Amino acid sequence: MSSITPSPSTKPLSGPQKALRKLGLLRPIDLALHLPLRYEDETRIVKLSDAQEGQLLQIEGVVTACELRQRGRRQLLVTVDDGSDTCLLRFFSFYPTQQKALAVGNRIRARGEVRGGSLGWQMMHPTFKSALAELPAALTPVYPTVAGLPQAYLRRAVQGALDRAELTETVPPDRLYATDRRPAWSLHHALTFLHNPPPEVSLETLEDHSHPAWERLKAEELLAQQLSQLQAKRERAGFCAPALRLPLHGGPFLPQQLLAAFAFELTRAQQRVIREIASDLERAVPMHRLLQGDVGAGKTVLAALAGAICIAAGRQCALMAPTEILAEQHFRKLIGWLEPLGVKTAWLTGSQSIRERRAMLALIASGEASLVVGTHAMIQDKVVFKGLALAIIDEQHRFGVAQRLALRSKLSQDRQEPHLLMMTATPIPRTLAMSYYADLDVSTLDELPPGRTPIVTRIVNEGRRDEVIRRIHEQLAQGRQVYWVCPLIEESEALDLSNATATHAQLSAALSDVAVGLLHSRLGSAEKKDVMALFVSGRLGVLVSTTVIEVGVDVPNATMMVIEHAERFGLSQLHQLRGRVGRGGGASACVLLYSTGDSTRLGDTARERLRAMAQTSDGFEIARRDLEIRGPGEFLGARQSGAALLRFADLLADGALLDWARQTAPWLLDRYPLLAQQHIQRWLGGKAEYLKA
Repeated sequence: MSSITPSPSTKPLSGPQKALRKLGLLRPIDLALHLPLRYEDETRIVKLSDAQEGQLLQIEGVVTACELRQRGRRQLLVTVDDGSDTCLLRFFSFYPTQQKALAVGNRIRARGEVRGGSLGWQMMHPTFKSALAELPAALTPVYPTVAGLPQAYLRRAVQGALDRAELTETVPPDRLYATDRRPAWSLHHALTFLHNPPPEVSLETLEDHSHPAWERLKAEELLAQQLSQLQAKRERAGFCAPALRLPLHGGPFLPQQLLAAFAFELTRAQQRVIREIASDLERAVPMHRLLQGDVGAGKTVLAALAGAICIAAGRQCALMAPTEILAEQHFRKLIGWLEPLGVKTAWLTGSQSIRERRAMLALIASGEASLVVGTHAMIQDKVVFKGLALAIIDEQHRFGVAQRLALRSKLSQDRQEPHLLMMTATPIPRTLAMSYYADLDVSTLDELPPGRTPIVTRIVNEGRRDEVIRRIHEQLAQGRQVYWVCPLIEESEALDLSNATATHAQLSAALSDVAVGLLHSRLGSAEKKDVMALFVSGRLGVLVSTTVIEVGVDVPNATMMVIEHAERFGLSQLHQLRGRVGRGGGASACVLLYSTGDSTRLGDTARERLRAMAQTSDGFEIARRDLEIRGPGEFLGARQSGAALLRFADLLADGALLDWARQTAPWLLDRYPLLAQQHIQRWLGGKAEYLKA
């Protein structure tokens, strides 16, 4: 298909063309699939005598006065007479060409919200045009745009693209999505309709995407997603991975030794999941498994066991974590479990000295280090593995696609990949697992280890801050420790939020008999390590921190957490933070300290989040509510690609469409592979690559 990308011989792109590229509208089909956000009805003229207060309408009349008022705020005042009444058009921002178009005697159409009634009608900043042109026959689309791309230019570009785009059907007619009530629309009909809807159509069905034309587009989009993921899964089946089989005789082998060394029994869920992982590792096809489990469900134990299977088979295992704090937590745990069994480990982060880093790189390249733990530093070019066979990525949603692909590329043999185990403590609701993660095998830890203490969650107004500090005194007197989490590091004029530095000073003064630590992302690596070591050892009673402690921090003696300005945090983030307490035997509590600022009440969304936190500690229920509140794009970060993979379909409302797409994708890919590929390219283009990570 043609593209607006210039060849060396063409003229440079204009401003609007550059803006089109910024939106990713490179092909005619991209423009054809760039659908309106809303519509304006410019097909009807309403007489002012029939207008109602607050009504959005279009009038037509003659300009009888045009005054540029300079006193006070500069504004242009234009009076229009439509024969039944007059209306004052008020503009605070305008160009000389617009002022000329509104000269006395000109006949214009103006569209906006009318106000005033008996005091005289007014419109603030209406849209307007000359009345010489005929009234349009269809509703006027309003498209998503960026600076430098006017709606008029975009409308012309879309209309031209509709004529040039390849809109042949990629799904046989008898397999198109349809219901008993509504037969399927053709793709061409649906797109033409949505870009040029007739005035009699229900605006509600257009804007809530329930119209049959929208159903056709949403079904196509979901099918493209399912096809691309199924194709990625089948492509991986054509690659090889090291088959990590333990010898049939001898032993005890490393995994059994590790199990025997644990001071606890695996839960039934952990036993089930490690069997699933071990079965994958035995095959010469790359494992691509997502391990999801609530905070504290024991994912690190399974990572250690999976690593032990890999190491026992004579290969290397790498575990990558998003932050140095989390990576170090894993490193300490894994060393404690595996080094006594003779496993050599290496540690890689960006903050290491050159000398230490060279030593680690040599251990990895020689294969002497069987287990490598670190941050994204391990995906740099200088890191060469001798025999990487298993890559484990913790909190995988915190990494971008390129980073995950880079780690997998460390096994550089032809058409070989390491096995990949991705872990997340943000459980994935079923509808998301069926769509965004359809290319993965998903294992779920749905059982917490025994001994996890229930966490009591309280929602407390900022005005009761002194009461909270008194409760901290009580916890400290019992020999317990406390987290206090703040959303910002320093003062911000834009946001009236307390900051970690000021809170640390306040708590240090109020709790003068205990040591209060401060941890935030701007501290150097060594400073962070020292602060965490002091807190882990119990020498700090209170740790004031930003969200750098969101994942991975494990201090069993910490039994209370205060989250300041909790209304500013996302639901999954609040749940992750709360999971830092309740990890020992003591009764634990989480205080959600909220502020309403000048208002006396919280916003609806913030109230829903805090209420959900108080009502349940079940991570899967939290995830379901988070999806309802935020929607899948924000929940997943568009699969951490920076590009939304679903623009139109709503996974909460379009379950029937998703079921159809899941059933149709393998059928189409098996019977009509060329049509399936055409369908993927039409909808996703290069974005299909995002799903391979």
